[in-house]
Amino acid sequence: MPPLLRALSGERPETYPVWFMRQAGRSLPEYRRVRRGTGMLESCLIPDLAAEITLQPVRRHRVDAAIFFSDIMVPLRLAGVDVDIAAGVGPVIAEPVRTASDVAALVAHDLRDVSMITEAIALIAAELASTPSGAASWTPLIGFAGAPFTLAAYLVEGRPSRDHLAARRLMHADPRAWARLMEWCADLSGAFLRVQVDAGASAIQLFDSWAGSLTAEDYAAHVAPWSRRALAAVEGRVPRLHFGTGTGHLLPLMVEGADAVGVDYRTSLADAAALLPGVPLQGNIDPARLGSGWDALEAHTLEVLRRGRAAPGHVVNLGHGVPPDTDPGILTRLVELVHQA
Repeated sequence: MPPLLRALSGERPETYPVWFMRQAGRSLPEYRRVRRGTGMLESCLIPDLAAEITLQPVRRHRVDAAIFFSDIMVPLRLAGVDVDIAAGVGPVIAEPVRTASDVAALVAHDLRDVSMITEAIALIAAELASTPSGAASWTPLIGFAGAPFTLAAYLVEGRPSRDHLAARRLMHADPRAWARLMEWCADLSGAFLRVQVDAGASAIQLFDSWAGSLTAEDYAAHVAPWSRRALAAVEGRVPRLHFGTGTGHLLPLMVEGADAVGVDYRTSLADAAALLPGVPLQGNIDPARLGSGWDALEAHTLEVLRRGRAAPGHVVNLGHGVPPDTDPGILTRLVELVHQA
């Protein structure tokens, strides 16, 4: 069994498994070359391009997992929602969902043709099956979807927001409409995860960009049940990672329905292990350290590994995504350091 899957099951393989969120992206010159002239969402929906981008960091860095090249907005686009990613802005929803009638119109949508996703994963799996990685004879592919709250926040706000006031306002002003919206988002994310697992993904990660803006009480009452619903779509089939940014106060709730939890750079792995006894953890090198010089990065990484020993299994990763201006050589060297530790 590959080191990644062993660590996610609570074991300690001979070498630490390591991969990076956003490893397939703008930090790689080969990525910038193949994506030139193609929009972000369009890139995710061209099978051979999505496969090539997914595989680039595996070839270059020898990481222990590929992460499917996708975007949180892809399931919305596949469900017929008018969404685009605007340069310098981020995801923009043409018609934000603000009222009960807006929600009623939205939930009539469901996933349409997903053949481009299954075709891309088939191409990826064919190469990964013959790609040595560490002590394993093959490299796993991690499927990916946005968590229900993050999807709902974008749908309600219409674009990125600092505080998600409109989403939180709807949550409390019309709990029934909010629940209906979250149910739809959970089922959409769950269906997208299921498509990827059916096509060959060996693990999945549910990513919650914005849940850190919530209190634990609001998360427990208005979000956690729907994240569990999304994760339940692939229960018992593959390991399920749940990750969010700024969610140190939510970790005991986020583990519900998940097999492992990703920890962002704000929370010590030792503290997370104390909160989540017996739970495999992922994380949590500070992405800023990638540009702080090798000596500082090496010392920080070794400290992360030390703190991670409190967990039964540890998948090494960043505490968020790779910054676009990261030197790819630093990532390759970091993988070598982790594998030798």
